[in-house]
Parts: sequence; C-alpha cells; structure tokens
Amino acid sequence: MDVADLLTSAGINISVCVVAFSLYSVLRKQPSNACVYFTRRYISEPIRHDDPFSLHRFVPSAGWIMQAWRATDEEILEAGGIDAVVFMRIVVLSIRIFIIAAVICVFLVLPVNYYGKDMEHKNFRFESIDVFTIGNVEEGSKWLWAHCLALYIITCAVCVLLYLEYKSITKMRLAHITGSHPNPSHFTVLVRGIPWSQDHSYSKSVESFFSTYYPDTYVDHQMIYRPSTVHKLKKDAKKMYRILRPVETEYVRGDKPCYLCGGTAHTFKLLQNGEDGIRSQTSIDELHPTQIEKECPAAFVFFKNRYAAVVAAQVLQSSNPMLWVTQLAPEPHDVYWSNLGIPYKQVWVRKIVVLLIALAFVFVFLFPVTLVQGLTHPHVLTRWFPQIKEVLKLQFLNRLVTGYLPSVILILFLYTVPPIMMLLSRIEGNVSRSDRKRSACIKVLYFTIWNVFFVNVLSGSFINQMSIFSQIKELPMMLAKQVPTQATFFTTYVLSSGWASLAFELIQLFALICNILRRFILRSKKEPTNIALTFPHHTEIPRLLLFGLLGFTLSILAPIILPFLLVYFFLAFLVYRNQILHVYVTKYESAGQFWPIVHNATIFSLVLTQVIAVAVLAMKKSPMASGCTIPLIIISLLFNEYCRKRFSQVFKRNPAQVLIEMDRRDEQWGKEEGIYNRLRSEYCQLAYISRDLTISKDFSVAGPNRQSSTDHNSPQGVNENSLKQGTHHIKLQK
Repeated sequence: MDVADLLTSAGINISVCVVAFSLYSVLRKQPSNACVYFTRRYISEPIRHDDPFSLHRFVPSAGWIMQAWRATDEEILEAGGIDAVVFMRIVVLSIRIFIIAAVICVFLVLPVNYYGKDMEHKNFRFESIDVFTIGNVEEGSKWLWAHCLALYIITCAVCVLLYLEYKSITKMRLAHITGSHPNPSHFTVLVRGIPWSQDHSYSKSVESFFSTYYPDTYVDHQMIYRPSTVHKLKKDAKKMYRILRPVETEYVRGDKPCYLCGGTAHTFKLLQNGEDGIRSQTSIDELHPTQIEKECPAAFVFFKNRYAAVVAAQVLQSSNPMLWVTQLAPEPHDVYWSNLGIPYKQVWVRKIVVLLIALAFVFVFLFPVTLVQGLTHPHVLTRWFPQIKEVLKLQFLNRLVTGYLPSVILILFLYTVPPIMMLLSRIEGNVSRSDRKRSACIKVLYFTIWNVFFVNVLSGSFINQMSIFSQIKELPMMLAKQVPTQATFFTTYVLSSGWASLAFELIQLFALICNILRRFILRSKKEPTNIALTFPHHTEIPRLLLFGLLGFTLSILAPIILPFLLVYFFLAFLVYRNQILHVYVTKYESAGQFWPIVHNATIFSLVLTQVIAVAVLAMKKSPMASGCTIPLIIISLLFNEYCRKRFSQVFKRNPAQVLIEMDRRDEQWGKEEGIYNRLRSEYCQLAYISRDLTISKDFSVAGPNRQSSTDHNSPQGVNENSLKQGTHHIKLQK
C-alpha cells in the first residue's frame, strides 16, 4: 500500500464521520428521537412532543460538541458515577501518552526511517508505507539509537502517568466508600454452599450457623429462591394488582421489611385481609413445606457493622472449603439473581467449560481472520478469485478492496464477539452484573488482542498459525519481522474500526431504527419502555486498549499510525462524554473496578513493545542499542509489581481502617437502626415487582429522589435510588 491508498481509506472514513456527525446533530433536535438521544432525561421525565416546527431543527450544528467539551468531571460523576469518570480518564490518559509518543516519534523517528537508506524517493503520494517503517533503516546504522532513545522517553512517560492515574483513582474509590450514604452491601455477606439437612430448612441452617459463630454481630438473613418461583410470584403479583395497590402505597417508599420475600406460600391471599395480616406473617422460619423445597443453598446474611461483614466474608468458615463459602454481597441493583441459585460446586466446572468454549471460539475465528489477511494481498486475492483480476486493475477499486475492505470485514466479524462473551460470562456463574461485565471485558480483550494483533501479524494458513506454539522461543523474532509489514493494515483498522465505530456509537443506529419502526411503521402511541442502556464497558474498554497496543508496538516501528490514533482518541473524548451525559443510565456502581484491567493491559502492551524492539534492533545488527533496551523490560515489570502491591489490593478488598471509622461515625450519629431496617428490603428478590405496581411512573423508573430538568439539551442525572447518593462528596483528583 502506498500513501495514496492510505489517504483514500482516510478520506472514506472522514466522509463517514462528517456525515454521521451532521446527521446526529439534526436527529437529536427532533422531539420524536428524545428517547434515543436523551434517554437519561427521558426515563426520568418524558419529553412532550409539542415543539413547534422550525428550520433550525434541520440544520447541522456543533453545539453538542461544545457542550461535551465544557462538561466537567463533576457532571460526568453525577451522570455516570465513578465508572464513567474512570472510563473518561482512560481516554485522557491515552491522549496524554500518545501526544508524547507522537511528538517524539514523528519528529525524531519518522525522518530517520524515511531517510534510513540511500535511495531515490518517489512523489510523496506514491511512496510506499514501508519507507516510513524501521525496515527502511540500514542494518548497523547509528541512527537506530534514535529508536532506543524514543522508547526510553515513552516508557518513562507511561510509568509516570500510570502511577499518577492509579493513585488518583484509588483515592477516588476510597472517597466514594467513605463519602457516600451507608451502602447495604457493606453490611451484607453472600453465603453459598449451605449444607443440606433433613431435619430443617436451609433458612434454619443459616440462622443456627451464624447465631452460633457470630452471636454478637449477626442480625438477620434472607434466603434466595429458585428463579421459577420468583417468576411465578411476579405473575401472581400482577394478577393481584388491584388488591395490593392500597397496601403497597403505604410502605413502598419507606425503609420497611419486604413482606414478599419473607412471607409464607400464601402471601398474596393474606394481603386480602389487610396490612395487619401481612405483618403477622413475615417470619421466614414458618415456611410451607413446598416453599422450603424451592429454597436455594444460598442466602444474604446481614451484620451489625461493616467490619464484622468483612471479617465474615474473608474468613474460611468451614474445614470444607466448598461449604459455607462467603463473600461480600454486591450492591442490591448489581445482584444477578438468576445465578445465585447455581450450586457452588458447579461454579468451577462452569468456569472450565466456559474457558474451553472461549478457546474453541478463538480458534474458529482464525478462519475469517485468515480470509481478511488474504484480501490485503492482491496476488493472494486473485489466486482465490481469478475472475476479479481485471477489476483490480482499476486503481481506485484496487485501493478500496486491499486498503479499506479487509478492516471493514474484520470489524463485522468482531461485532459478534461481545454478545457471545457476555453469554459465556453469564454461564460462568457470576453473581453480580458488574462481575459479569468485567469478566466479559477481559474475555473480549484477550480475544481482540489475539485475533486482531497476533493472528494478523503472524498471518498465514491455519497450520502455520498453530505452529507458533511449537516455536514460542522464536516468537519475538517473528513479531520483529512481521509487525512493521502490517503497519498499513493496522493503520486502516484504526480508521475503520476507530473513527467509523465512534460515528455509529453517536448515531445509536439500532435504537434509532427501533424508534422509527415503532413510531412511523407500527404507529404505536405507547411510550417506549426498557430503553435504559448501561455503558458498554465490555466493548469500549477492549477497543481502547487494543488501539493502545497498536500505538505502542508501532510507535517506533511505524510512527505514521500515531496521528490517526490521536484523532481517534480526541473524537472518543467528545463522543463518550456526550453519550454518558445524555444516553447511558447507571444502574449499579463498581467504583472503578475496571481500572486494574486497564493498568495491566497497558503494562503488557509496553513490555511487548520493548521485547519487539529488542528483537528488531538485534535483527538490524545493533547489539548495543538492543542490549540497552533490555533494562526497560525489567523496569516496567518492577513498576507493575510496585503498583500491584501499593494500589491493587484496594480494588479487591475494603480497608478495615476505613470501615471501622465509618462504623464509629454511624454509632455516634445513631444511624444503626435505620441501616438495619433497610437491609432486608434492599435485598428483596422480588423488588422489581414493586416497580410494576408503583402508581407513579416517575417513581418506578427513577426512585423517590428523582431529579428533573427543563432544558432539553442539558445533561440530566437520573437518580437510581441510593446508587448516586454521596457522589458529590467525592473530590476528583485533577
């Protein structure tokens, strides 16, 4: 590929972005699209479609860009919580790193590569991309020290920026824990692997065990029932709506116990007799025999203080590690109820099965990747399809097929990966939605790094790709030979997968089509439901990290990718801020749990770059420069180990010192009783029934403390019960 081919691909993607951004600026002004582009405000306070017709609604504008640019971190925090702030910091970190890399490599390394050999250069438009890579430098040239120097500067910059970011996000996480209102998950422990007894129910076993071994701190517990039972009760509740309504309106807004989960098998019949009848039948110990059979060997156990819950969650409860397995409970809105009924003994089997399925999927995906690689080479393409030989003689079509089409086809195949990995993470048995999404994020990351980077670099037949594992010692030299030659493909991949994907993310194409079908084809006047989307961390974080990997590995080998990469990150900064402010709704909070994944992936990318650089410099017969690069690998690994010891533990466990101080503060302020009363109702397995039975739609969606807004274009935070409480107490580290 020459520069003209690359510019053709860039021109196509620039056109797509300009059209998509202009179209978005028009579509967002249409009142009928409020549920698509202002979802956060729409579910809190549906926007009326009574705006008068005006010409400005059909004229593209850049107002949304300025609004996204001016938004502060506090507004991002209010709209999307800690996870949204952390995600935007990943984007900002990438911008900072690659600005430094671009300045160093474009002005120092790129001229060295271009003039690395004594040769007559063509017109710039017809120059091959290969002349901008390290492959154009003479063997043994002293100018190879420029690559070593650039790598030292990039490594130092990355380590400093990662350390500052890790420290800042750790402080933010601790501030979220200490500054928010009492979180029920801090007082609750999830217990699985409860042993079966013929003498009494699981509920009796839980009460007996924890009242015996934790007599001073144990408060209460709540059993978990099979999903089929829950669905039946939900159906019964809908049938009894008219009977439940007078009673439900009195206690649904309070911090009173949930009588649905704690009642007998005849709960709904008792509701006919009034509220007094309900209150007299709230003991979970007096269960009907048929309901006892529907109990799962899992329960939520509530403790008097946070420290007691942490101790119970981290201590081995039994001599048999498969029984009485404890962990801190996820937040109420984060609980993935359908997986709580999975017997704990099945979890490790599920993990092994999921791992095998994921590996099989990786190997199956090698075939489309091999096909895509064939498209980048015209001689291979004509060998596969001889009939298109004449077509490829047309210069524009040749550039389109070999420069743009391969990356587009690969992107279409990759769109199938996140849903499959999310399904596998669900089968894996994760007990919280955030854990499921985090597990899917890791799977998608591994998958994309292997299939997009390694398989494309080590391209060839399926048998050749499998031979990598028998020649693992030769892998650095193979990467050193192949990575510079794949610079053109990766550059076009950044253009198509990066720029174009941001354009389609902004348009929200699927939601827009559904809205058009509902309004103009089906002619439905009913307001849409279930339109709230959570931020797709499992797709966007792996994409950012993959581009980071491409930027690191090609920074000194083929710096021509860096300007295109920087444009992607700047566009991502604007697009994602806009989407967080207006589209995505935060239903649960993991308090920055995705950051360790980002840190580890960045270190991996940096070390891989250094290993490839050592091999490349050795191939170029510059042993001194190659040897001087080896200390960078050791420094990076030591830095990663320091960060793991210094910061990562805070993301795995809550510090006892912080929890004890919070317990003492609650004791001084007399908050214990209010917290105890909330625990049982917060972890009600049938809590979503109350949303169906709620009289007010606003309350059912946004909770009693919802906010409102009068500005159609202003970012509107949606209060999801206690998930957002206390976020204003967090001091962002700028």
